[in-house]
Amino acid sequence: MTNRAISIFNQLRPYSVGFDDVFDHFGRMFDDSLFDVSTPNYPPYNIVKVKDNHYNIEVALAGYNKKDIEVSYEDNMLTIQTVAKKEDKETEGENIYKGIAQRMFKKSFTIADDCKVTGAELKDGLLKVSLEKVIPEHKKARTINIK
Repeated sequence: MTNRAISIFNQLRPYSVGFDDVFDHFGRMFDDSLFDVSTPNYPPYNIVKVKDNHYNIEVALAGYNKKDIEVSYEDNMLTIQTVAKKEDKETEGENIYKGIAQRMFKKSFTIADDCKVTGAELKDGLLKVSLEKVIPEHKKARTINIK
């Protein structure tokens, strides 16, 4: 099925102009390495549409603080990942059992060309990354005067 899906996208290329990045993105999506079932679904997240042109990506990060997390945006890819840190020696006492682990993770989201990241906030164990879809003037609805 993978080869068939890629074939459909390749058949559409001659009928479109300027959508190469879209077809390349879907080609990467159907790459077998993306469907590796051993990839963990950690950390859990929500994508919420707040208003017509505003979105939030909410990532559950209980136990992490701002210094532990890095949010970056490059080439239409939003990446949220842990920052390598040294072991904390400041805890009081000795751990007899450690059931709360802080795992290393990297979670990436593809963001549309017309969306921009407006901010990120970590509050009560929930990282909220805000996005806004910016509609260019030439794409907004307008009335054309008739002469």
